[in-house]
Amino acid sequence: MPSRITDPQKDFPQWYQDVVYEADLAEHAPVKGCMIIKPYGYAIWERMRDFLDREIKRLGVQNVYFPLFIPERFLTKESEHVEGFAPEVAWVTHGGGKELEEKYAVRPTSETIMYDAFSRWVQSYRDLPLKINQWANVVRWEMRPRLFLRTLEFLWQEGHTAHATREEAEIMVAQALRAYQALSEEVLSIAVVPGRKSDAEKFAGADYTTTIEGLMRDGKALQMGTSHHLGQNFAKAFDITFLNAQGEKSLVWQTSWGVSTRMIGGLVMAHGDTKGLVLPPRIAPTQVVIVPIGKTEEEMRAVASVLDRDIIPVLAKLTLWDEPVRYYCDDRRQQTPGWKYNHWEVKGVPLRIEIGPKDVAQQAVMIARRDTGEKSPQPLLSLAHLVPSLLNDIQAQLLTSHRAFTDAHTHQSRTMDEFLSLLQSNGGFIRAPWCGNLACEKEVKARTKATIRLVGDSVAESSCLICRKPATLTPYFAVAY
Repeated sequence: MPSRITDPQKDFPQWYQDVVYEADLAEHAPVKGCMIIKPYGYAIWERMRDFLDREIKRLGVQNVYFPLFIPERFLTKESEHVEGFAPEVAWVTHGGGKELEEKYAVRPTSETIMYDAFSRWVQSYRDLPLKINQWANVVRWEMRPRLFLRTLEFLWQEGHTAHATREEAEIMVAQALRAYQALSEEVLSIAVVPGRKSDAEKFAGADYTTTIEGLMRDGKALQMGTSHHLGQNFAKAFDITFLNAQGEKSLVWQTSWGVSTRMIGGLVMAHGDTKGLVLPPRIAPTQVVIVPIGKTEEEMRAVASVLDRDIIPVLAKLTLWDEPVRYYCDDRRQQTPGWKYNHWEVKGVPLRIEIGPKDVAQQAVMIARRDTGEKSPQPLLSLAHLVPSLLNDIQAQLLTSHRAFTDAHTHQSRTMDEFLSLLQSNGGFIRAPWCGNLACEKEVKARTKATIRLVGDSVAESSCLICRKPATLTPYFAVAY
């Protein structure tokens, strides 16, 4: 079957769109800038959601739900916050055939409406810490939409907490970011770099923002998740106070943190190839596909007998990562084996088991790995041990491969000429000295489109990339999605 997927080396954006469509993950909606997430794409999101939901509940976080509409007076209470979101907000001005007395923002994020409730829920130190999370959709007006990466409406989770001390909030910020890193590395097999955003790139209204950044195969960075220390900025705006153990009135310290369906886009771009998706087993909706082969009814009956007796019962008993192994037998008669191979390769299924008349005679199967393309005959009796072992190995090897790619595409630069050369030839992360001045940060972005993805360590005896004054930091720069 001829490939309908563009070569990523020739046109990476078109390749990405081809894979999303051919793997049946999503499609553009009739509403410009929005997407329809199809069953296969949503199954991937559900697996991300289920893993992360378990992780954050271990941190003592409870799920809630707040309204989609936010009164204008709430959104304007924190000036830095509203200024940061103003260009992206969609407004409802009419309802029931009448103009509204107060317009409503369609949820771009929920800090303001949640913190109005926090001001009622928190009265005493005994009410703290308050930890809630919401799984919801949000709307941000996007001028350059791309499926999963940037759409007008998308799905996410947003965690919000209130604490008695700044230090407790700092611990929560770090815990949330570690949960995101676990999702990225342990489940998605995407190696990420954690760190803090520059002040120019932090969340509007936050004291500071932490992030995990992943490198995609085209050398661009993707912000995979963020965790924000909000300080007492929103507490002041919404009067979220409590009486401490000494009976004194104090402002709470707050955090917020979130990841979205953007991570599905990262999954595609971190592992995909010329054939389509390559899915790590922990996230794959189907981990093993079985393709029975036979030209005659007699051959198919013989193959079906082995499937029913020696293969499906074995797979049905297997567990991995505390879950049953997810398998599917593609016994459709109207499609050829070759068509099925291509179909499941595009969808990124980690393991394929092929069985035909010759395999039946030899009491064997042919096993194909999606990540490496390797095929090998294996005894039927080995499946109970081999399938979990191979799935474990694929999961680990994909992370190892992506970490090696990230390391190979992380560069050092001390001059602007060197910086430009690396950006044009290799892309990736470029660590370069910076004085910490906003003007120099803006000049790098204006000249190269690269932004500070996260701030690095202190620097000794280095000069700023732009102004050549003594540098204090070595940020990770990259062109980003």
